[in-house]
Amino acid sequence: MLDRVLRGIGGLLVVLSVTLGYFVHPAFYFFTAFVGLNLFQSAFTNWCPMMQLLKKAGVSH
Repeated sequence: MLDRVLRGIGGLLVVLSVTLGYFVHPAFYFFTAFVGLNLFQSAFTNWCPMMQLLKKAGVSH
């Protein structure tokens, strides 16, 4: 359950930031890069800040 919520939030943030970058201002693409780099580092370190927030919010495994 936690992994599904995490992937959903990651996908939503990417789509949202790309949309904002296209329609509002290209600087929003930096947020897309931040999300992507965070996902990339979590593949190697097995640590993700969003996962910590979700656990504190009560999302179960």
